[in-house]
Amino acid sequence: MKKVLVVGSSNRDLIVTVNDFPRPGESVMGKSFLQMMGGKGGNQAIAAKRAGAEVLFISCIGKDENGTAIKQNYQSEGLDVSCMLVSTDKPTGVALITVDRHGENNIVIIGGANEDLLPEKMMDLDMAIEKSDIILLQLEIPVLTNLEISRRAKKSHKKVVLNAAPAMTIPQELLALVDILIVNETEAEAISGIKVKNYPEKAVQHLMANGADQVVLTLGKKGLLYATDSTGIAHLPAYEVDSVDSTAAGDTFCGALVAALGRNMAWKDALKYSMAAAAISVQKMGAQPSIPNRTQVEAFLSQNSLIHNP
Repeated sequence: MKKVLVVGSSNRDLIVTVNDFPRPGESVMGKSFLQMMGGKGGNQAIAAKRAGAEVLFISCIGKDENGTAIKQNYQSEGLDVSCMLVSTDKPTGVALITVDRHGENNIVIIGGANEDLLPEKMMDLDMAIEKSDIILLQLEIPVLTNLEISRRAKKSHKKVVLNAAPAMTIPQELLALVDILIVNETEAEAISGIKVKNYPEKAVQHLMANGADQVVLTLGKKGLLYATDSTGIAHLPAYEVDSVDSTAAGDTFCGALVAALGRNMAWKDALKYSMAAAAISVQKMGAQPSIPNRTQVEAFLSQNSLIHNP
């Protein structure tokens, strides 16, 4: 099993469920309120760990109750948080999440201490990179941090996986340093400038042409497109499940994928494994509570051997 380094965000999630999302200027009655652990970095680190990987997680929390609870949660999951940073003047990050009756979500993120996750403050970064085989990054931390980590990783011949979420433009240099780029439709459009809904294959071709060695474009209930130089573009349809909450489905996919690749699974098999993990996660509320472990994913795969369109 290869070692995984995840560098990313940690948040406290504040979750409200509603029947329908409010329109601008409209107030609606909520159905429930929950507080859970989240953050794309934390979610993906836990997903990789539960999928069987050995995970070193670097994040930045505040000197507050949320930060203390988050770090204790990571330790209880078995993550190595020995390189965790603590901001001296910013609170732990918070995500405000609204989930509707169809399981779709709207999310507002307050970065807080995640903004202090900077290369010059990570004294053990080079050591962490050297100890790892696969490095997983996201965009809830400064883009320049991802860029510097990717530069150092390439010099050390480590595999870099970037989940380019939330959606934003990214430097061309970062895209060129990425081995595996994972994006949804919104994120792919932000990077490529191409209307993904109408031209998904064209968007994938653009991302490949601009540097990424392998691209995964997730399409929700339509499954995903994946591309490599050797295989070209191919499609995998989704598992059909009843969605309760899509929060962290993408994070679950990313963490499960690096864990599967760390076990040297074939590329297509690793994608199927990760899609199964995400399919399980959408059937439960919350981010980290919904992330399945390896046993649960393997049981799901044994019972859902055929992938089909809903």
